[in-house]
Amino acid sequence: MRRTRLPLAGILATAAIALAGAAFGTPSRADDGPWPVDKARAWGEAHPWLVGCNYCPSTAINQLEMWQAETFDIPTIDRELGWAHDLGFNSMRVFLHDIPYKQDPEAFLKRIDEFLKVADRHKIGVMLVLFDGVWDTDPKPGKQRDPKPGLHNSGWVQSPGRAILGDPARHDELKDYVVGVVGRFKDDPRVHAWDLFNEADNPNANSYGATELKDKRERAWDLLKKTLAWVRPLNPSQPLTMGLWTGDLTNPEKLSPFNKFQVEQSDVISFHNYNPPERMKADVDALKKYGRPVLCTEYMARPNGSRFDPLLGYLKAEKVGAYNWGFIDGKSQTIYPWDSWKKPYDGEPPVWFHDILRTDGTPYKQDEVDYIKSVTGAKK
Repeated sequence: MRRTRLPLAGILATAAIALAGAAFGTPSRADDGPWPVDKARAWGEAHPWLVGCNYCPSTAINQLEMWQAETFDIPTIDRELGWAHDLGFNSMRVFLHDIPYKQDPEAFLKRIDEFLKVADRHKIGVMLVLFDGVWDTDPKPGKQRDPKPGLHNSGWVQSPGRAILGDPARHDELKDYVVGVVGRFKDDPRVHAWDLFNEADNPNANSYGATELKDKRERAWDLLKKTLAWVRPLNPSQPLTMGLWTGDLTNPEKLSPFNKFQVEQSDVISFHNYNPPERMKADVDALKKYGRPVLCTEYMARPNGSRFDPLLGYLKAEKVGAYNWGFIDGKSQTIYPWDSWKKPYDGEPPVWFHDILRTDGTPYKQDEVDYIKSVTGAKK
């Protein structure tokens, strides 16, 4: 992959501003930098352990099917978030998309509000994800395709699509969406945090590599910087984050330029780790040294050695937020592994990759659900 040159002067200046803000107790976000460390820590104390999963209803193949008016399925969402509450989950990471906002901004915002009402009724807050750099490069509004049998995330889509992401002159088309959504919910206690851009520079080599932008990292970085510039003047009461998902996170000197930017510009630090416990521990130890709350916003891939037991208990002990990937075996089909893109499965895999419950709410593994409840404190 091509790598963008690090704008050292800009990053160092931003870091200096952030450190100065922390030292003097600046009460709010600087226009060109993250929250002071003290403010981030105060947020962490107010949200001592967020635990949940990345959520998409079982009846939706992707973000568009989840949020478009014709397929917005509140009865299913209500039922499934009730099951999440029963597990002791108190937060969900949920992906939005720019297209439903373009279709009808006010109606989309009302659907988000309705979702938040249902989640809140089940005592669950929400981390909202604005953009996503993973899977299908060419999202289209309207009816979404049916799932392809045996294929992990066969219909998930990027936001924005490559036509907009690849053209910096079109990035401003997304400003109304960002400002409209964040502006509406920026002081809403039902929203725990804003995740600005999920795996922004993911090349999707295993799935959509043939249609991916060759300069994706540069274009994603352009959009991420603009998104920060649009959101920060709104001064949301919730923190901003941008998940680290690849590369060596254990040594600041080994961070890629993109990862370094994400660390230094986040109010709270989030990361993904689908590895065994020793590698999870190495990332947690390194990221906690920045002095900000840490959230693991993706983990748990059973065949990789990333399992609830012992990771969930470890993350709780470390006061690191924990959002596993997947909840319900539904149209996203994430019970199948990533390599299903090379060899689709004929039936249920011998070991589920992600997800916790079957579509009817029964556990994939009862002992696993019992363990989750023992850590979260939910009633068995």
